[in-house]
Amino acid sequence: MIEPKLPEPWLRGSLTDVPPVQRAVLHALELAKEDLERWSSDLSDEELQARPGGIAPVAFHLKHIVGSSDRLLTYAEGKNLTAEQISFMKTELDGEFSRSALFDQLARHWEATANRVRSFSPEQLSEPRTVGRQQMPTTLAGLLVHVADHTMRHVGQAITTAKVVKAARP
Repeated sequence: MIEPKLPEPWLRGSLTDVPPVQRAVLHALELAKEDLERWSSDLSDEELQARPGGIAPVAFHLKHIVGSSDRLLTYAEGKNLTAEQISFMKTELDGEFSRSALFDQLARHWEATANRVRSFSPEQLSEPRTVGRQQMPTTLAGLLVHVADHTMRHVGQAITTAKVVKAARP
């Protein structure tokens, strides 16, 4: 088992300049980044695409984290999805990406997502927002928290898949 070298981000006393809700979201995203690097950065292209038992590959979870966070933050910004975002969503499960392309995309994602999360003021958190074609009601705070929640859900699935793939190594 790989042990973390530092306490989890929320225990490091970092981001004290960021309002509490956004800080919690950013800490969750930092932990997600660190966990994915720890458990999947040494997977080969083939291992990233492996589907043990027919489950979604690690590559899917990495792409979905990028795409779903972008979509949720678009709703948080009060905007509708673009055709490009919808197209990306349709390719998350299919289409192969190289390891370097996936991790490059993920690296850009972490920075862009953190900047977008930081862009909101605490006064905006209770503002109403809607999600999806059905315009489901929520708030800005609900969307920001869901970015963290949804990301961590897929990080857990990616780690589990990575562990199964690694266990099958010769």
